[in-house]
Amino acid sequence: MDVDGGGNKRVFQRLGTTSTDPKSKVCYHWRAGKCYRHPCPFLHRELPSPPTQPINGTASSKRHQAFAAEDPSAPRRAPMSSTWGRAHGGRGGNRVVRKMEKVCHYWVQGNCSYGESCKYLHSWSLGDGLSLLSQLDGHQKVVSGIALPSGSDKLYTGSKDETLRLWDCQSGQCTGVLNLGGEVGCMISEGPWIFVGLPNIVKAFNIQTNSELSLNGPVGQVYAMTVGNGLLFAGTQDGSILIWKFNAATHCFEPVTSLMGHTKAVVSLVAGANRLYSGSMDNTIKVWNLETMQCIQTLTEHTSVVMSVLCWDQFLLSCSLDKTIKVWVTSQTGNLEVTYTHNEEYGMLDLCGMHDLEGKPMLLCSVNDNSVRLYDLPSFTERGKIFSKMETRAIQIGPGGLFFTGDGTGQVKVWKLEAEAAGST
Repeated sequence: MDVDGGGNKRVFQRLGTTSTDPKSKVCYHWRAGKCYRHPCPFLHRELPSPPTQPINGTASSKRHQAFAAEDPSAPRRAPMSSTWGRAHGGRGGNRVVRKMEKVCHYWVQGNCSYGESCKYLHSWSLGDGLSLLSQLDGHQKVVSGIALPSGSDKLYTGSKDETLRLWDCQSGQCTGVLNLGGEVGCMISEGPWIFVGLPNIVKAFNIQTNSELSLNGPVGQVYAMTVGNGLLFAGTQDGSILIWKFNAATHCFEPVTSLMGHTKAVVSLVAGANRLYSGSMDNTIKVWNLETMQCIQTLTEHTSVVMSVLCWDQFLLSCSLDKTIKVWVTSQTGNLEVTYTHNEEYGMLDLCGMHDLEGKPMLLCSVNDNSVRLYDLPSFTERGKIFSKMETRAIQIGPGGLFFTGDGTGQVKVWKLEAEAAGST
């Protein structure tokens, strides 16, 4: 950091830059989001980072492919670097989001008189290359699940208002509402099936045959579901994890067993590489061997509810209300250990992984301050934010840079990550 000779005009200078030309320095006030000089003698953009080895990685959805698991349908890339939390090339670690990070209340109401000179955001997002394509209104309570089945032209959303809504992906219009008779705790899709977690039951809808099945056995609200090894897993309010297997001959899901060990509700699940990972309100993550159906490790490093678990390459990522994201890797002893911890000011609610349009890994994290953070991986550089009136409880990735968020007001937003952002520096 340099202090310029002219009073308190502070500027940042990158290492390796020796020029005294003001245009080789980044404006300190611009980086803080409050430079009012027009024109400013210093840069209102970041200088390029020194070239380094590019980052590559293979993403997976929240319910697919864990440590070293190979997804034949995924692009073939080298594993993600293990140097978590450090600056890397391209959009490196010194980039910051500029603008006062609060949405203008009057703009939301449609009557801000300051216009472009308003110091608050007149946008639901912050960061280059994020476009809000559509807002889907209809749910009356928090959106707790979003599903975009492969090959379908319909988006499915579930809510604590006890309904499942169908949306046409072309027009954005709601084409159907199904009353479920209970609050939706979670929702996933796999093949032609959509699974909806409700109190004391899981509903399974086949969108090809228009059939509906009821899977009995859960005690209390079903908070989390995932699929793996041809099995369906459901985490429930009483701390158990129920397992079903589909029988093609009888066209029904048959119970296999239940996994017991958590002392409070299971609220997050992910399966892959013959392992199941479960996060709970008891602040732990349990690792289950899916051949023996036994718990082989209990992770106790989080100090509050483990809200979401995500598998990516050989890593496990977890987020918690303890305001941290933890990155886990298998040690030489075969046990998972924390290799990096990312801290925020608020609790974390949900994790979702995707690649930008250059194929570089990104992490979307819902935070308990009514925002979703977009991070470059593995550096955890913040590349943007999404805002909503209430906290975002559901995130779903779509094709071609699309993703969907559902918040506490019942609104679903459709977002697009533009190529401009993917190629920016």
